[in-house]
Amino acid sequence: MSLELKTTLEQFGPVRTALPLAQLTTFNIGGPADYVVYPQNELALAQCLKFLKEKGISTKLLGNGSNILANDKPYHGVIIKLDRFFNSVFFDDLDVTVQAGHSLIALAYLAYQHGLSGLEFASGIPGSVGGAVFMNAGAYLCSLFKLIRRIYVFRNGDFEWIDVREINYAYRYSSFMDHPDWIIVAVELRLNHGDKAEIKALMDQRQSRRMSSQPLQFPSAGSVFRNPIQAPAWQLIQDAHLRGLRIGDAMISEQHANFIINLGQAKASDVYELIEQARKTVADKYQIELKPEIEFFNW
Repeated sequence: MSLELKTTLEQFGPVRTALPLAQLTTFNIGGPADYVVYPQNELALAQCLKFLKEKGISTKLLGNGSNILANDKPYHGVIIKLDRFFNSVFFDDLDVTVQAGHSLIALAYLAYQHGLSGLEFASGIPGSVGGAVFMNAGAYLCSLFKLIRRIYVFRNGDFEWIDVREINYAYRYSSFMDHPDWIIVAVELRLNHGDKAEIKALMDQRQSRRMSSQPLQFPSAGSVFRNPIQAPAWQLIQDAHLRGLRIGDAMISEQHANFIINLGQAKASDVYELIEQARKTVADKYQIELKPEIEFFNW
């Protein structure tokens, strides 16, 4: 690590050094990142990205870390976080404009308080808005891109609004996955008027369902695999008798077989081995390929 680099990064916002990615991911797994910077505004973000690109410094934009498995080895680069300063939200009748660093769960509850329906499915997804757009997060047969009208991005050195029709998206996929240099800064959603009591009842119902069916008491990254066409991933893993399989402190959850949980001191390699074993077992038994939903970082 360089004092000179740290001093330069501090022009753009607060900087942390040697910060374990375990503190920035919901798996509570990951080695130290040389630098974590929190840009204070759009100009700082643009200048920071320009500087890092010119210097050829490895860079990773990280949301809430809820869908990522970070390696235990050190990350010799710069993590950019938007959650500290890019978290404003604005309501205009049915339209909601929200910055990428805002919590998706908090946004769902704000929408409810404004009597707006459409984000009930998101009230239990522990990610940032930017991360949710990046992977087209969803639940209960709903997904974020069904609500998006425009996305505010930084690409090719400029900030611009992109109409949602310019972006390809599908189940747990968006064009942003193919263009990691396109930085999601904000998004505009179109919601619907709804009855507040009905919205809250649906959110409470789904919260109860999550509490009873998911191992929320342990660190995890949520669902590990995308659901194949043939059957839900959890069912394939369960029918392959893999529930409860443990390597080190990583375990395929007894409660929900598409969750791998950290029982305390799990290593990234423990989780990775479980993922590979589940993929191989399901492929051998059913000739079905399980594709990870989570992102592998710094491997």
